Amino acid sequence: MRAGRLGACALLFVLGAVVGVAGSLVQGGFFPAGLLLALLGAAGLFYGGSRAIGTRAGAVAPAAGWLVAVMLLTATRPEGDFLFGAGIVSYGYLLGGMAVAVMCATLGQGPQPAAPAARLGK
Repeated sequence: MRAGRLGACALLFVLGAVVGVAGSLVQGGFFPAGLLLALLGAAGLFYGGSRAIGTRAGAVAPAAGWLVAVMLLTATRPEGDFLFGAGIVSYGYLLGGMAVAVMCATLGQGPQPAAPAARLGK
């Protein structure tokens, strides 16, 4: 990886963490629009990162940042505080975000350049 692509992946990782935190706050507050907004925001970042960098690493980097942020927010504190409640909306955000990340990372990267009609090796 070149330095520019590595820097872009690091920036996408941070943006994924920000989108994960923002989605965690929005998803439970405005049901069902908040859940849809959080998942659409994550999908836009994952797909946009893939298209911007041109490789699957562009989708994996923000997905990793999103996953790290969301997993850190699911942990309870010693005082008993937590951000995610045990409900269908929280599970929908967690599982939906992971499914969106996998879909964006496995999408095709667009059409391949046209190859000459000649056989290889001649």
